[in-house]
Amino acid sequence: MIFENTIAFARKLDRNDPLKKFRSQFLLPKVKGKTALYFTGNSLGLQPKNTKKFIQQELDDWAKLGVEGHFHAKRPWLYYHKFAKKTLSQIVGAKPGEVVAMNQLTVNLHLLMVSFYRPTNKRYKLIVEAGAFPSDQYAFESQIKFHNLKPEEALVELKPREGESTLRTEDILDTIHQHGDTVALVLLGAVQYYTGQFFDIKKITETAHAVGAYAGFDCAHAVGNVELDLHKNNVDFAVWCSYKYLNSGAGSIAGAFVHEKHANNNTLPRFAGWWGHDEGERFQMKNGFIPMPGVDGWQLSNFPVLLGAAHLASLEIFQAAGIKNLRKKSIQLTGYLDYLLQQIDQEEKYFTVFTPKNPKERGCQLSIFVKKDGKKVFTKLTKAGVIADWREPGVIRIAPTPLYNTFEDVFRFSEIFKAAIR
Repeated sequence: MIFENTIAFARKLDRNDPLKKFRSQFLLPKVKGKTALYFTGNSLGLQPKNTKKFIQQELDDWAKLGVEGHFHAKRPWLYYHKFAKKTLSQIVGAKPGEVVAMNQLTVNLHLLMVSFYRPTNKRYKLIVEAGAFPSDQYAFESQIKFHNLKPEEALVELKPREGESTLRTEDILDTIHQHGDTVALVLLGAVQYYTGQFFDIKKITETAHAVGAYAGFDCAHAVGNVELDLHKNNVDFAVWCSYKYLNSGAGSIAGAFVHEKHANNNTLPRFAGWWGHDEGERFQMKNGFIPMPGVDGWQLSNFPVLLGAAHLASLEIFQAAGIKNLRKKSIQLTGYLDYLLQQIDQEEKYFTVFTPKNPKERGCQLSIFVKKDGKKVFTKLTKAGVIADWREPGVIRIAPTPLYNTFEDVFRFSEIFKAAIR
């Protein structure tokens, strides 16, 4: 598509947008009485208007039925973890039995590392990207120490080449080959939270398996953002949260994927809980854990129904929109933002965008490094009604989200940014 730097062109794209109706299904924040330009779906997605209805249904069933809501609620609570499976499997490219909504992101990361990070005297290294999200870094370090190993010896951090901001796929693969049969697990963010880089999951997984290691991914910034194909790419496990692009509310229920090849492998060690126990025998209260097949066997506790209701409200919208359609619009929307930013500063005197240029290597986020007075620029954006994200040193992250952002939003942001930067 050939873009144009005019408000008329942006509005034309919005008129022709087949997904335009979904914006009206969200509650948009206001700044000084005007609808904000909201570009932080990569931190917290907006609230769908139907969220209140979904949660109210559970409150009503709780009021009328009490404990009997486990069996007789409109959506029986006993089976709540099953209601999200169909849509989640479509979003992450998996089979329904390979996905489950449960716990919180870092809890799930720890639980699955218990099973898939099993260091031995020879095979003990954990390969990650340098500068991973802090909670992931803490999980990596604590898991290594849990096995009485030293992070400085067991942790291999992938860093960009000198003068570059993102990782080259060939460097990731070369590092895996270099460490070879000492690698126990390769564990990356599918989309890097800071740079917005979308890693080549297929090639990374193939290479990890070639040296005898497992491959896992933190999909917090990928789920609902890019097209994933976890099953066909043979990923061993993945985890994610649902409060970013999945719009399920702050701190809402997270999710996990375990490939079906591990579905009935009861020799994999795990931390067990009663909600992961065989459903047919769960209420017999016997000793001896018998895991349910698939990822359901990694569940611990009763499903948090109110969080799950908010999750289902958003997934209903995803089911209607379709992840392929959302990704198609996302590529155009982010591409338009990238084009407009280039028009502002073609010689990169004031700022540079260090997210990959190739649409296949990024999601809907662009990370902008402001070379001087970045915090002042960010403050000006905020006062002008832009809700964006600031990261030290000097980085503004902008995420035009296809469910509720428009091409006009992107154009208006570029005009505000242009004024602020100069």
